[in-house]
Parts: sequence; structure tokens; C-alpha cells
Amino acid sequence: MRRVLAATLFAFALAGLALPQGAFAHGPDHHDGRKMEFPQTPSGGQILPVDLHTHSVFSDGNVWPSIRVEEAEKDGLAAMAVTEHVEYQPHAADIPHPDRNRAFAIAQAASKKDVLIINGAEITRSMPPGHVNAIFLRDVNAIKVEDAEASIRAANSQGAFVFWNHPYWTAQRPDGIALLEPMHRRLIVAGQLHGIEVANGADYSEAALRIALDNNLAILGASDVHGLIDWDFDHKAGEHRTVTLVLAKARTGEAIQEALKARRTVAWYRDMLIGRPREVEEVLRSSLSLSVEGLVEKSKLVKVKIRNASSVRYMLRVKPPTTLYTSGDLIIVPPMGEVSLQLSGGVAPANVRLALEAVNVITAPDQTFQFELLPSAPR
Repeated sequence: MRRVLAATLFAFALAGLALPQGAFAHGPDHHDGRKMEFPQTPSGGQILPVDLHTHSVFSDGNVWPSIRVEEAEKDGLAAMAVTEHVEYQPHAADIPHPDRNRAFAIAQAASKKDVLIINGAEITRSMPPGHVNAIFLRDVNAIKVEDAEASIRAANSQGAFVFWNHPYWTAQRPDGIALLEPMHRRLIVAGQLHGIEVANGADYSEAALRIALDNNLAILGASDVHGLIDWDFDHKAGEHRTVTLVLAKARTGEAIQEALKARRTVAWYRDMLIGRPREVEEVLRSSLSLSVEGLVEKSKLVKVKIRNASSVRYMLRVKPPTTLYTSGDLIIVPPMGEVSLQLSGGVAPANVRLALEAVNVITAPDQTFQFELLPSAPR
């Protein structure tokens, strides 16, 4: 509990804020801060953390595929895609593998079924189209063709989900700004390109998010891990790998693929959720609950608690007409924890409703998500 509270205070310090008077944050001692956990949605659906972009020594990564699976299990992933480069094989002299499905086969054999292993590949070309991932492939070998668009068509012929990787990568976009080329537009119109990474590893692109929103592409986040995942993300400091939260009807490959193609996704990057309003609201309302604890003794202040049943750290700003008995309006609800608040203004306990802005939930460039939280039974 002390570690979670310290992390909360540290987050406020980074933001130049003090913990609001009358606000107390608590997190359970048993929570594994590394493992990604989410409750079911009110309708019984699943919020599944998945990493759709990973590499091993079978392309330009630095670990064996089974290590990728162990990392995914430690992180609590529901699914992980094996996406070795099709055209770029720097270790081929030491690890010859004419069958491009080999890394997937090794990873699948290593899985204890806690993590679904998805067969995929990274079509690695100059811009355009740049780097493109195809997942849910039956045979990676069949997409190894010279023409980039033909390779993407071959992936689609297998029913793959195809997305554009790091479209703002400075090696292909020196200014760091994602930009649609005519080839991308053709692929989107033809239904051949289904998603785009708005967050990749340590980077996030507002321009990529705008492309996703303007072209009905799935909003994705991925680690694109090459070395050990612990080298990229400091789990002891509360960091997590960049992932996609897939709002699926069940914890199966078929359900994940259906949800991806239906664009029911939210990118989870650092402490930010990035997605369309409908999807981020479903994650928020599944995670957060409000309970009224009664009146503060000898006052008209109302005691309330906001509980968080997910691994996301939420930064919430209280909006009018709600007022806090505090010097500030910004609160942090720790992962798998809760925050206690005191409401001023003479509101009756039976009429409590919180108007909130989720400061770290992005629905468009420069646009955060605003919602109302009503009391519910404690989780």
C-alpha cells in the first residue's frame, strides 16, 4: 500500500500538484503492479490487453521466441502476435529458417495457454507503404512477394488483420509526422488496411490518431519489442509495455480478430488511454465505480469513494457543478486502488453525481474524455 501511495504522491509531484486536502488514495498490497488486469464490461464482454507487434531472433530481435511468451505471461497479456520481418533477416546465417512460420510455432509450443499466440509478419518496405503488420495469418511464406501491395493483398486473402506500423518513424518520416500517401488511400478504400499504430514503444503520434479517426482505422498501440521487455519498460517504477486493449466478446482468437476488424480498440500508452469515445467510455465505466459513504461528522460534507478495478492509473479533474473540499480539482485513482473524497456545496448524499474529465484519456488530438460518474454498489 505504501508503494502505491508513494507512486501517487510522486505522480502529483511530477505534475506540480499537491494531494488534495481530504483526498486519500489507497491500493491493495496484493496487487501485482506488472500484470495487466481489467474487469469484465457490464455486458459481460472482455477488455483484453494484447501486443500485436513483437520480434525475436528469427528476424532482428535479440531473444528466443519462448522468452517472448514468458514475458507476455508475466505482463498478463491475453494475446501476443509474432511478427517477424518478412524481408529483413539479419540472423539468417546463424538461424536459417526457410519456413517463416517457425518463430510462431516455437512460441505457440511454449505457451501455457494463458497467452494466445497469433501468427503474423511485418511486411518491411520503404515508404510507401512503410512497415505493415499482418496478423492471423495461416502461412507467412505466402505473403513473401516482391510487390508491396501484392504482399498486402496476399495477407488479406488469408483473412488477416492488416495495420500500418509506426507511420511517423523518423527513418522514413524525418519530420516525425505521419502522412497518408496515395498507396495508403488505395489500400484503405479497398478494405486492405484496417488499423494504424498511434503508439509504438515509447512514442505516440497525434497525426497517426487523426489518420485513424478520419479513415475509420483501428486505433492500436504495440511494444515493437526487440530486446528484453524489461529493458524497454521499468516495471518496478510502474511502467508497462505499450499495448492495445481489445473489447472482445470472449477471450478467443476469433473474438479478438472480430473486435479488431470492428475497431473496438483502445491504445494504452504509458498512463494514457487513446481511443474513440464509445470504447474509452466502456473501459472507464468498467474500471471505475463510485460509492457514497455518508456525511462527514458535524458537517454537510459528503464522503465518497472512487474505486478502480483496473491496472490503469486514472487522472481525473472534477468539473462543475461538483466541488471538492480541497484546494485543487485534480485527483489520481491508483491501479487496483481507490481514492476517498469529500464533496462540498451542500449536496445531499442521495443526489451525488460527479462530473469528471479524464485528463489522461484521449479521444482526438487535444481532446480528453468527459463523463459523469453515478453511485453504484461497491465492487
